[in-house]
Amino acid sequence: DALVLMPTGGGKSLCYQIPALIRPGVGIVVSPLIALMEDQVSALRSLGAQAALLNSTLSAHEAAQVIRRAKAGELDLLYLAPERLLQPQTLELLASLEIALFAIDEAHCVSQWGHDFRPEYAQLGILGERFPGVPRIALTATADEPTRSDIVNKLGLPAARLFISGFDRPNISYHVGLKQNAMRQLLDFIRSRHPGEAGIVYCHARKRVEEIAEMLQREGIPALPYHAGLDDRTRSEHQRRFIHEEGLVMAATIAFGMGIDKPNVRFVAHLDLPKNIEAYYQETGRAGRDGLPATAWMVYGLADIARLRQLIQSGGAGEERKRIEQQKLTALLGYAETTSCRRQVLLKYFGDRHEGNCGNCDACLEPMESWNATVQAQQALSAVYRTGQRFGAAYLVDVLMGVDTERIRSFGHHRLPTFGVGKDLDRNTWMGVFRQLVAKGLLGVDIEGYGGFYLTEDSRPVIKGECELTLRRDTIPTKRSGLKSRPPAKAQVNLSNEQQQIFDRLRNRRLELARELNVPPYVIFHDRTLKEMAERLPQNDAELRSISGVGERKLEQYGRVFLEVLRSE
Repeated sequence: DALVLMPTGGGKSLCYQIPALIRPGVGIVVSPLIALMEDQVSALRSLGAQAALLNSTLSAHEAAQVIRRAKAGELDLLYLAPERLLQPQTLELLASLEIALFAIDEAHCVSQWGHDFRPEYAQLGILGERFPGVPRIALTATADEPTRSDIVNKLGLPAARLFISGFDRPNISYHVGLKQNAMRQLLDFIRSRHPGEAGIVYCHARKRVEEIAEMLQREGIPALPYHAGLDDRTRSEHQRRFIHEEGLVMAATIAFGMGIDKPNVRFVAHLDLPKNIEAYYQETGRAGRDGLPATAWMVYGLADIARLRQLIQSGGAGEERKRIEQQKLTALLGYAETTSCRRQVLLKYFGDRHEGNCGNCDACLEPMESWNATVQAQQALSAVYRTGQRFGAAYLVDVLMGVDTERIRSFGHHRLPTFGVGKDLDRNTWMGVFRQLVAKGLLGVDIEGYGGFYLTEDSRPVIKGECELTLRRDTIPTKRSGLKSRPPAKAQVNLSNEQQQIFDRLRNRRLELARELNVPPYVIFHDRTLKEMAERLPQNDAELRSISGVGERKLEQYGRVFLEVLRSE
């Protein structure tokens, strides 16, 4: 038995696919999504493996054929959703088979502390009881210590060996900025950094997803929406198009993405804060699975922080669960607000070490300033207290800056000692102070009223002057803020102009072939393989065979087609 933690794109699937091929019997793979199963089965078949799936998309005849092949010992791997596996008839089927192993993919779904808990996953401990002699391997890209412990306990894997290969994705460039005009910022980011390339844009609201997709389409960027409010047929078609087409952007809620195996997603953008670092890491990990340069880009603001704090407090979970969720959110906010290397902060959360100065995040490329804001924090906290702990940031900033409005006069707040004490700072700086005070947990948000701030117990040492407070100095983003130090990702693949033209022709031929065969383009060859072809220009089977990603079966299937393109150069 084993528990495997490996970054997205790091080769988790090989950890069970190879043993399933080598060991006698069929490997049973528990997978959470139909699209993920279909994707993996398609890829395995293209490599010559005997793989199949059992799910609700199959007709009765097709399901019967899969069962027949399984009983006849003709399958190497069989993919099942946890709901299907737990059905009595499926357990009876498995009892009649010789089983090589059980692989539980996306194992963080087992844990209530994970970011994508699914109750059916928590029942998979039954596999150890029903099939005590069969090895089980649980795999995930995201699991902190509490989540790992929960996986081991729920699945009954006390003796499982733990394999952690590290969480770093060095090809991903991390950028986090302040939300000003999020739609315009997104458009500028895509045009300047990833024109014509595939990406995913995440936000929380379904309506917002639709608006983003429509805006991108109006601006000439191919885009589709994906959220739980769409009917099943539309969601399936949009996901199919994203996987099969090149250069498509998917605007989505978190309903989209788990198990998406598309290797050439060049960026993942967040227009809202995720709930925690595990969710952020999982979602950003969908970029750059092929190892080529990719970008994780996010903008956020005070409203995002307040909304997430409210969601946790107003949820129906118990106090212990709320406490842990608040801790996880605080860790994410620490990552967002950091002035040091983002990669170092991100990896430290998962218990992984990094020396910092990665050279591939905004904090390293354009170091951020920090400042001693103890006095200003005391003034802000005093304004919250003296106005009755019932107002939001915009009103409090007016008080601090001495803005003489009718509303302020109506409450008599123009007579407060804090009125006008903050005239030396501009509005954006004060908004940044309040944002960071909420992020650090020194201010809470009143969820019962109108979202006003109140002092927390943690604010006491700051108010009393018992500690100093250092904050990040905000800068107003420019059109290419956080990105100007690096050229677009296309340029980072280190191809000459001539090689880039060859690479583009190889991609076009791959797309034509994929459409003929009705498979995703990357099932034929990854971008990384085409890049190597463009660099080395193989002219015969022996030279093509030496390219990474070209095995005997793919050479036999596709070699002639791609050699025709290469020989014409």
